[in-house]
Amino acid sequence: MSTSASKHRKEASTRRSPWWAHAMVVFGAMVMVISGGAAVVGQVAINTVNHSVGSEDLLGEDRLEIGSNVEGPLNFLILGVDQRVQSDKPGMANAIMIFHIDEDLENAYLTSIPRDLYVSIPDCGPAWNHNRCDNKINHSSSISLDLATGFANTSSTVTELTGVRFHGGAIINFEGFLDLIDELGTIELCLEQDITSIHGDRNFYPEGCGRYNQEQALDLVRQRYQYADGDYGRQRMQQEALKQILVEARNQGYHTNPGKIGTLVEGIGEQVTVDFGDTSLTDLVVALRHIDPESFQTMTVPSEPWDYAGTSYVRTMEGEQEIAAQALYEAIRNDRLDEWVAQHPEWTNNDDSDDEDESDDELADGGQGAGEG
Repeated sequence: MSTSASKHRKEASTRRSPWWAHAMVVFGAMVMVISGGAAVVGQVAINTVNHSVGSEDLLGEDRLEIGSNVEGPLNFLILGVDQRVQSDKPGMANAIMIFHIDEDLENAYLTSIPRDLYVSIPDCGPAWNHNRCDNKINHSSSISLDLATGFANTSSTVTELTGVRFHGGAIINFEGFLDLIDELGTIELCLEQDITSIHGDRNFYPEGCGRYNQEQALDLVRQRYQYADGDYGRQRMQQEALKQILVEARNQGYHTNPGKIGTLVEGIGEQVTVDFGDTSLTDLVVALRHIDPESFQTMTVPSEPWDYAGTSYVRTMEGEQEIAAQALYEAIRNDRLDEWVAQHPEWTNNDDSDDEDESDDELADGGQGAGEG
């Protein structure tokens, strides 16, 4: 592995987020709220799920059907976009993730694909006469004003890259999730460094933990140029904010209050469009109820920043990175991610891979050290 990649992974290893991923995956969030309290609360959440989460055919004929009897392993493609900012132009994914659930439906893994990863894209849109090109992977989602068309193209791109086919998918409006902060009041965010905003009034936010309202949190998750590793830093801040929304909701008792949980689930549902084929979201949520969000394993595709022709990309380099990446894709296809995680801790973002991380008990109580996320 190159020195720069090693440095990046070492820095990231001190900023773990053990269960941020389930905030981005709507059924993960639903699992938390449905299984988190009394039966009546769970029923309220299930009923709300059925009426609040939008569905659309995102994968078309490429979808692997789940069936009425949900069985693992399962793979889902998750795209994160900012639909408010991009409503008048083709949506470009800010995050691309593969969500894998093992055969027993008890363990979940989420692999982040860097949005600037340099790949071959089957359809590069009208500017390329819809021909193939080499570009950043998130360009694959921007070929049409129709989000579903862009999603299908990204799915084809990811399948070409990894060999993984998908049982379903979701488009998540990440920044829209932050609207939930208005319902909660404020959330705690822990900044790994001082941040001076490049937007609006150029507010200053000090390193360490503090309480932030919706407007401040939105400003923070949009910053990237202040971080030495650029967009990786912004991704960590997004992860931190999304996680803390659910931490705050739990701390305020949303998971045990029928009235409150309906509001929370409706807010989540408004920011999500899903495609699970003929399988209902409710059936899927119930089938995944044994997954513990705090046991989520998260990792990233082995890669590092790369400049080409004056443009900044991310690339999986030949040698150790390429070997590790191909092993990752094979592990997803063959449901052996537990082995890959054990063999490649430098590419994972999990608490148990670093002795200096906080304990699971602290995180379960909503505790968060400065600089984590």
